[in-house]
Amino acid sequence: MNIHKFVMPEIIFGNGSISEVGNCCLRLGASNVLIVSDRGISEAGWLDVVIDSCVKAGLKYETFIDITVNPKDTEVDKGRNIYLKYGCDSVIGIGGGSAIDAAKAIALLATNGGSIHDYEGVDKIKHPLPPQIMIPTTAGSGSEVSQFSIILNTEKQKKMTIISKSLIPDIAIIDPETLVTKSSHLTASTGIDVLTHGIESYISLAATPLTDVHAKNSISLVAKYLRPSVASKLNKEAKTNMAMASLQAGIAFSNAILGAVHAMSHAVGGRYPILHGDVNSILLPHVMEFNYLANPQKFADIAYLLGLNDCDISKMEAAKKAIDLVKELIQDVGAPQRLSEIHVKKEEIPQMSLTALNDACMITNPRDVTVEIIEELFRKAW
Repeated sequence: MNIHKFVMPEIIFGNGSISEVGNCCLRLGASNVLIVSDRGISEAGWLDVVIDSCVKAGLKYETFIDITVNPKDTEVDKGRNIYLKYGCDSVIGIGGGSAIDAAKAIALLATNGGSIHDYEGVDKIKHPLPPQIMIPTTAGSGSEVSQFSIILNTEKQKKMTIISKSLIPDIAIIDPETLVTKSSHLTASTGIDVLTHGIESYISLAATPLTDVHAKNSISLVAKYLRPSVASKLNKEAKTNMAMASLQAGIAFSNAILGAVHAMSHAVGGRYPILHGDVNSILLPHVMEFNYLANPQKFADIAYLLGLNDCDISKMEAAKKAIDLVKELIQDVGAPQRLSEIHVKKEEIPQMSLTALNDACMITNPRDVTVEIIEELFRKAW
């Protein structure tokens, strides 16, 4: 008998929904919140919107906005110390995946103690976390609905993957209006991350009918709306649909996990302060080319979701076409296509390959891999 588990937080979606955050805190019994974010979000004005909502709800608050790209263990420690120093009882994360992953890790340490390194892997968390509300401002990482937190071990230059249902926030607030302040480059980078989430969760060994629905919807939405979203900050239809694509991809991968693209991307991100989506855009076509033999039917499905309208070709031909359509989308939105473009050093490939092989995301990749295969994929992408 097949048993499927499926978890997700309460979701509030729509323009202006960010103003609900104060009332959401009250519903969860919060009185003194730690707001975790980054300086870019503060400068864009979204942090003030969250603070204003908290003040109107009569909440006390503290802020921690020192989160950087690829959040670090040292930043998590600082945030935890602020949480404990001021007697906070709940956490709000607002920003991209970095801020939200850090907020979840801070909440973890606030009630479980120790070092964030203690929780690398699956189901290492023993005690309940404080109430968590997450507000993504990119479309995006999907972290606001996932059971993942990815934190950089600064000493080992390695991204740690922490997986636990305890990390799933209580409430996720998705407000498409927050996307209008993002550059075209960031919109493209985060959008390709959404596409990667959708594709990897659809072909994952842990995929189920429940995750497939969300994965397929996300792929279809990205195919239709990422280009116009990159082209114009003011295209509200594109922003709303990319926010929905990110949400559904996040729900899918939180339950189905991911694959080799993310395992390899984490290895690169551990050594270089590069946007996660930029690395995914480079690796995705190469990993798809390797993986499609494992499930040609699902790769053919992906091709049709991406816009293929030729029903007279074989399943294998359609599967290969999915790779071409992904390459075309990446090129159209101006995302990077070679590791050399983002200054990754070729001599680091062997060490990154070893790191990727041991990443938790590699477990659900549909085709068996070895360190030699990963090295070859990295070299093709370089």
